[in-house]
Amino acid sequence: MNILVLNWQDRTHPQAGGAEVHLHEIFSRIAGMGHSVTLHCCSVPGAPLQETIDGIRVIRSGSRATFNWGVRRWWNTVGKDLKPDVVVDDINKIPFFTPRFVQVPVVGIIHHLFGDSIYAETGRLAGAYVRYFEQKIPSVYKRTRIAVVSESTRQECIDIGLPAENLTIIHNAIDQSRFPMRITEKEQRPTITYFGRIKKYKSVDHLLRAFAVVRTKVPTAQLWIMGSGDYTDALKDLAHQLGIAGDTTFWGRVSEEEKVRLLSRSHVAVNTSRKEGWGITTLEANACGTPVVSADVPGLRDAVRHNVTGLLYPYGNINDLERHITLLLKNPTLCTNLSEGAIHWASTFTWGRSARQMMDLLEAASRR
Repeated sequence: MNILVLNWQDRTHPQAGGAEVHLHEIFSRIAGMGHSVTLHCCSVPGAPLQETIDGIRVIRSGSRATFNWGVRRWWNTVGKDLKPDVVVDDINKIPFFTPRFVQVPVVGIIHHLFGDSIYAETGRLAGAYVRYFEQKIPSVYKRTRIAVVSESTRQECIDIGLPAENLTIIHNAIDQSRFPMRITEKEQRPTITYFGRIKKYKSVDHLLRAFAVVRTKVPTAQLWIMGSGDYTDALKDLAHQLGIAGDTTFWGRVSEEEKVRLLSRSHVAVNTSRKEGWGITTLEANACGTPVVSADVPGLRDAVRHNVTGLLYPYGNINDLERHITLLLKNPTLCTNLSEGAIHWASTFTWGRSARQMMDLLEAASRR
């Protein structure tokens, strides 16, 4: 099968996140099955306009700011000449609306819908821009088969008017060969870790405020922040204001090997985001033998099993967040039990299975 994937960016882009990991892990495996996979995404300074990454032919054009406006023109001048059997439209923030102009079967992917939460990341004008286009999804994609990454996202799609029979859950996963899949030696100091993009809507400031209280109860505790993003400087300023800068390390963007090492040596990982499609980082922490304290929000409540792989708290409740972290740091038996549950949970998710499920969906769409 000849497959064309459309996404804002590829996995090597500096702003790549979970959506790009998902695409790369699934479609590199589909390419490994013998299918032709081409990804069209925005260009980035220093990256070639065309290259092959793990079997995926990557074609870059346009800027990230205006990429969606050029997709239709690119399809008419380049894309349709590739003669794809199916087009995969990764619907992320601002849709490409491919069913309006692509003449071959389209399969969509939705990680999560922003809804009003977009205003926590952007100003009112930019937020209204995103919301306007997101509200067009039900009418444009009503006959499109769509892969969603969690039951929470499936329900969101149904709530906005997408037909339930067109929605297929294909979970995010991990490459288990990259992770220890066991509990390894932890840091001597009680260590709390956040790993992910540093964006305002991720609400990492909640973790810093909670850590300021944790440190009064567990004086030797330290906080690690892994990842990059446009909210990093604000968090560093907040760490100084709270008097926790000396016990807080901002690691920035780290390699895969360093990520696994740091997650493995952490006692607890934390996800404070107000909304996710699923939360691959929670599975990655679990695969390192580390339980997760997470906001009880769509996506994350699917990825974290309360009292089995970690603990859930009401989003924005910094007092509960602090209490959960402190409980794990002061109760090694509970922490170990959750770590063991986390490893078992992570072992049930593989990219190979997700890739086979995606291939079944693509073949069904092409027959349709």
